[in-house]
Amino acid sequence: MLIGPYVNGSVVTIGGIVGAFLGSRLPERLRNALPQTFGLASMGLGAMLIVKVKFMPAVVLAMVLGAVIGEMLGVERGLGKMAGATRGFIDKVIPPRQGLSQEEFMDKFVAILVLFCASGTGIFGAMHEGMTGDPSILYIKTILDLFTSAIFATSLGYAVATIAVPQIMIQLALATLATLIMPLTTASMMADFSAAGGLIMLATGLRICGIKMFPVANMLPALLLVMPFSFLWASYIA
Repeated sequence: MLIGPYVNGSVVTIGGIVGAFLGSRLPERLRNALPQTFGLASMGLGAMLIVKVKFMPAVVLAMVLGAVIGEMLGVERGLGKMAGATRGFIDKVIPPRQGLSQEEFMDKFVAILVLFCASGTGIFGAMHEGMTGDPSILYIKTILDLFTSAIFATSLGYAVATIAVPQIMIQLALATLATLIMPLTTASMMADFSAAGGLIMLATGLRICGIKMFPVANMLPALLLVMPFSFLWASYIA
């Protein structure tokens, strides 16, 4: 029985609710400084995953074509609309907190949506539990997500708690499909998959820190392409 996805999602919900409740009760300097720290941590973890790459040309090709597909499908635009609808629903139930414009809210919400749902740790952890029954990797992510969701919810409000829904769905799907996917993968394919995830996490960290507004959601299709590209590169070019 899968446990990790439910524990991870529950903690995101709890952290989002607690953080939104505390809101302005936390010092302003703390609410401003910690997201920068989380952005830096995301960039650091991304860099750590990138150095494991086996076939960088295959990863770059997957990232470029994945970004083209994401742009054509309007993935980020769709997530932005979903974020706006989520905020609208939450605001009807609970009075909105002043301070963020709709554009600022969507920028931050989409960035942390990717951070929670598409991080290399979450994807690999879900696949690992599906294959081995060991949820320990997702438990590590759970500890980090508790504080991350709470801090971001101090500025974004209760909408952060709703991220648990797509997060659980994605992790359950990955864990369920892992028994079919993992036997077909090689160490090189997994390394390149982690590297692609690392590049996305690096872009996410830069976005959270406000350094560069990368369209990170539009990069997500690359995660579907990188393993086949890595296999083809190893088989016919390398």
